[in-house]
Amino acid sequence: MGLLERRVVLVSGGTQGVGAGVARAAAREGADVVVTGRRPEVGEALVAELRGLLAEGRAAHYVAADVADVASAQASVAAVVERFGRVDGLVNAAGLTSRGTLLDTTPELFDAHVAVNLRGPFFLMQAAVADMVRRGEPGAVVNVTSTSAHGGQPYLAPYVAAKAGLAGVTRNAAHAHRFDRVRINALNIGWTDTEGEDATQRVFHGAGDDWRERAAQQLPMGRLGQVDEIADVVVLLLSDRSGVVTGSVIDWDQNVLGGMD
Repeated sequence: MGLLERRVVLVSGGTQGVGAGVARAAAREGADVVVTGRRPEVGEALVAELRGLLAEGRAAHYVAADVADVASAQASVAAVVERFGRVDGLVNAAGLTSRGTLLDTTPELFDAHVAVNLRGPFFLMQAAVADMVRRGEPGAVVNVTSTSAHGGQPYLAPYVAAKAGLAGVTRNAAHAHRFDRVRINALNIGWTDTEGEDATQRVFHGAGDDWRERAAQQLPMGRLGQVDEIADVVVLLLSDRSGVVTGSVIDWDQNVLGGMD
C-alpha cells in the first residue's frame, strides 16, 4: 500500500520544479493527483507522464489556474471537489523568485510576491480546509516555503516578506484546525536544482552553463538539493506516516540556522 493510497491530492504550481516532483511522488504513492498552473501545454504533458506512474484506478488531471488570482486559485479546489468529491491533501508549491532589495523594490513587485507566495496559498488553504471541515474528515496541507524566510539575501526582500508570512500562516492555521484533524505543515527548502532556479541564475545573476558546478563547490554536501528528495518529504508530511505532526515549519537544507564558524 502506498503512503497516499486513495487520497486526492492537489498540487498548486504543480506543473514544474518542486511541484511537478511532488505530483510524481504522490502518483507513485497511490494518490489521485491534480496539478495546477498557467501553461496548459506543460500541464497536460505532465499529466500524460503521471498517468504512467499511477496505480490502477487512480487518475491525474490538470486544471488551469493562476495562484495570483484568488478566484482562479479557489476555483481549482472547487474543480477537484466536483470531480473527486473531496480534497484530502493540498500542496502549495507555486512560487515567485524575482529579485528586489529593500531600497529598489517597487510596490508592484512587492504586491506580485505577496500575491503568489502568500495570498494565493492562504486562500487555497481556506478553500481546501473548508472542504475537509465540511466533510468532518482529516486532511493535510504542506506549504513549500524557503529557508530565506529566516532572513535571506538582501536581493530577496519581497520574497522573504511573503515567505515569512506564509510560515506564520502555516502555524496559525494548524493551531486553528488541529481539533478538526487537519494537519498543516511547511517545508523551508534550501538551494535546489530546478528549471526555475536555472532561469533565475541566468537572468538575474548572469550565470553560465557551469553554475551548478560552481554552486556545488560552495555547499557542504557538494551538491544542490534535488526535487525528488524534497518530494519524498512532502509526501511523508501528507501521509499518516508523519503521525500527529502539525504546525511545524521544517528547514530542509544543508546549512544550519544559527551555526557559525
